[in-house]
Amino acid sequence: MISWVVTSVATHHLLGFDWSMALLFGSLTVVTGPTVIVPLLRTVRPTSKLANILRWEGILIDPLGALFVVMVYEFIISDSSLQSLHVFALILIIGFGIGIASGMATAHVIRHRWLPEYLQPFAVLVLVLGVFAISNHFESESGLLTVTVMGMWLANAKDVDIRHILHFKENLTIMFITGLFILLAARIEPDSFSTLGVSAIVLFAVIQLVSRPLSIFIATLRSNLNFKEKIFLAWVAPRGIVAASVSALFAIKLYQHGVEEARLLVPLIFMVIIGTVVLQSISAKPMARMLGVAEPAPKGFLVIGANDVARSIALALKKYDCRVVVADSNWDYISQAKMSGLEFYFGNPTSSHADEYLDLIGIGHVAAVTPDKHFNIMSCMQYVSDFGSQRVFCLRDVKNNDGDKHIVGRGSFGQTLFGGKHSFKKLASLINQGAEIKHTKLSENFTYQDYLKQYADTLIQPVFVVTAQERIHLVGDSTDFAPSEGEIVVSLVKKVWSGEDRRGSR
Repeated sequence: MISWVVTSVATHHLLGFDWSMALLFGSLTVVTGPTVIVPLLRTVRPTSKLANILRWEGILIDPLGALFVVMVYEFIISDSSLQSLHVFALILIIGFGIGIASGMATAHVIRHRWLPEYLQPFAVLVLVLGVFAISNHFESESGLLTVTVMGMWLANAKDVDIRHILHFKENLTIMFITGLFILLAARIEPDSFSTLGVSAIVLFAVIQLVSRPLSIFIATLRSNLNFKEKIFLAWVAPRGIVAASVSALFAIKLYQHGVEEARLLVPLIFMVIIGTVVLQSISAKPMARMLGVAEPAPKGFLVIGANDVARSIALALKKYDCRVVVADSNWDYISQAKMSGLEFYFGNPTSSHADEYLDLIGIGHVAAVTPDKHFNIMSCMQYVSDFGSQRVFCLRDVKNNDGDKHIVGRGSFGQTLFGGKHSFKKLASLINQGAEIKHTKLSENFTYQDYLKQYADTLIQPVFVVTAQERIHLVGDSTDFAPSEGEIVVSLVKKVWSGEDRRGSR
């Protein structure tokens, strides 16, 4: 409401719009879409609290903002304000009624597996389109609220697995949103931007620097957000496809009703969209860092397993100023990790409890290092969708696989740690015999070839390399492992026993 009032007043005084058109434009600029927010959040990586606020703002304000626009439009073209309130009430009743009913029905179908899994994404898409059309049949412009309520109900339903539907939705979003933006932008004449004048730029400044900050600071008066978090929220509010599509629709309808100012509505909205998206995409990341509200760079490691081998790797990683978390359901191992000063998660890292409570802030890599190679593979398969196949490493001995029928597809679980040259049993035995992690910095006078010669008899396996930029690269499937000058090679080497050590060990 605050953004709407401030923007509407500014539009009326700066551009000379009459109050009805100014109110309509103000209602259009309220909408911040998740289609723009979500990619921005992935790049900026603000704290989870701020990310959730911005994400849910975009999700909820899309349908509510569209309803607000409908109410203002009805007020403009109707003779009575009661009629617009009547339309608004009908949209709410139909949207929530059909949305909840369709969400419950869809959840019931998926929960009881009445459809095969491979057909569920397409069936849900058909249901969404059908429900959208049915809702609009009963009351125009109610479909957006209906499908939003349906999606929220389905996403929060118990015992309903919608992961494959979400993947399908992501692909559709990229394709449809891109195409729709192109189609809408193609309808705008380039000359229409020049007719807006300097007043439009001043209006954009009011939206960015006055309207949004004022609404954020008033809305969060009694919240637990600190001043820096409020500043970040006040800056980030990119407008998206809903504002563009709804403005195009109502501009056509208003122009047909003889409203001349409607021809400026679409170029003005696109100016706001382009301005907010470009400005905030460039400035949001450095601003988040400056304010201290960005998550740590995801250079940390989740090590699945807290056994001797896993702890050795985790302790070596921890030396290089990155967050390292070990996860295991064996309390004895976890106790030893705790005594070693390692951060830990006690439980199965693939469980639903881990999904909710395992804190992955700052974590960008996963290494599964347990005695059970099948559990390693299963764990990596779960995390590869979140971290990518190049950042997930699975310890398994490929030499002992008996034919292709026992080999899991490589892309499904990421990389094989150490290229599959060593089994867990072998590594654990070597560590129990005294093998240790050694850190060696290469230089112009001591190259990697010199390193290999010096440790030819004791080198077991390079574990990871630390670059000059302090980036850590675990050794995986790659065969071109060749650290260069200035980098640190971290390897597992055999312990060299002296004569006194041998006599003392007898």
